[in-house]
Amino acid sequence: MSAAPSTVVTAPATTATAPATTATAPAATPAATTVVAPVEPALAATPEPRRRVHAILREDVFALVGSLIAAVATTAVIFVWLAPFDNPVGFVLCAYVLFLLIYRITLSQDHDRPAVRDRMVAAVVASLALVLLGTMAHVVGFALVNGRRALPHWNFYSQDIHLTAPQDPLTKGGIEHAVVGTLIEISIALAITVPLGVLTAVMLNEIPGRVSRLVRTITEAATALPSIVAGLFIYATLLVPFGHRTSGVLHPGGLAAAIAISVMMLPIIIRASDVVLRLTPGSLKEASYALGAGQWSTVWRVTLPTARSGLTTAVILGTARGLGETSPVLLCAGLARNTNWDPTHDPMTSLPLFVFNAVRSPEPGMIARGYGAAAVLLVIVLVLFTTARLLARRNRSLTS
Repeated sequence: MSAAPSTVVTAPATTATAPATTATAPAATPAATTVVAPVEPALAATPEPRRRVHAILREDVFALVGSLIAAVATTAVIFVWLAPFDNPVGFVLCAYVLFLLIYRITLSQDHDRPAVRDRMVAAVVASLALVLLGTMAHVVGFALVNGRRALPHWNFYSQDIHLTAPQDPLTKGGIEHAVVGTLIEISIALAITVPLGVLTAVMLNEIPGRVSRLVRTITEAATALPSIVAGLFIYATLLVPFGHRTSGVLHPGGLAAAIAISVMMLPIIIRASDVVLRLTPGSLKEASYALGAGQWSTVWRVTLPTARSGLTTAVILGTARGLGETSPVLLCAGLARNTNWDPTHDPMTSLPLFVFNAVRSPEPGMIARGYGAAAVLLVIVLVLFTTARLLARRNRSLTS
């Protein structure tokens, strides 16, 4: 009887414990939510419009043309009514200064300062480019216009003047001897200067040191060497000791003139090639060395192909300098009237020397021949330049 009541009393106690445990648990708190108010479209920040600095606008064209007309008109009033000036060069300079001033004031009415500065710089650069192109066109046109009487005749290209008198008509005689001499002399000079110039430039870049600095200094100084000094140097060192003599008279030749021309061309080719090779990215050579290539292989397969276009330009610059030389040819090759194919014997003239001698003649026929020879010289330079550029572009496309 006593065991049964104790069991009944224990059960309610256990049951009462559970509610107490449940009551002590804290109540859950709901999380706070922040609601962002939507931005009204009218209050949103509008992006700043992009300024088209290099765009050609109608207002810019009107400003340019109007400023030019105003500058010319103002200069005309100054030169005709206000000041006793009649110099055409002064007229052009005054009009140009007034144009820049009026153009600057006109642009400031519609554009901000960066745009005005950009357009002013563009106007100055474009005007300088027009001056350069106009000068070149004037030089070429001057030679063509003054030589137009001689250029249509076929004998002008296929005959020399050893049987032509200054008073003879243009249907007799030509510049064959000068063209042949020019091509022979410049070919020999290129055969000498191109390998030496490029190899020297490679040495200056690949083997730095005291010798390279000395060679670079001498090269920079030699670019300003007068051509007459180069001609006298070759005349004294080659012709006087080793020249061909007949009856005690020293006979110069085209080979000596080509060597004198090489003295003038070599510093230009070295200097220009050195600058081009310096611009070759160093990462290309580092990648070649990292792949296990040697220095010579890197130069031959990486450096020179990369700088091929620039090296072509360097050779063209040197060739143009050599084609225009007169005094070294006069000292070392002499003045010939017949065609000479042997550069080691007898005088050999060139186109610049023929032009120099022909335009000094009082006869109109010889003057026309001289200007025609100048036009042919310009054409030869243009053909050489175009050919070299096309070859460089073709080689670049093949390597790529």
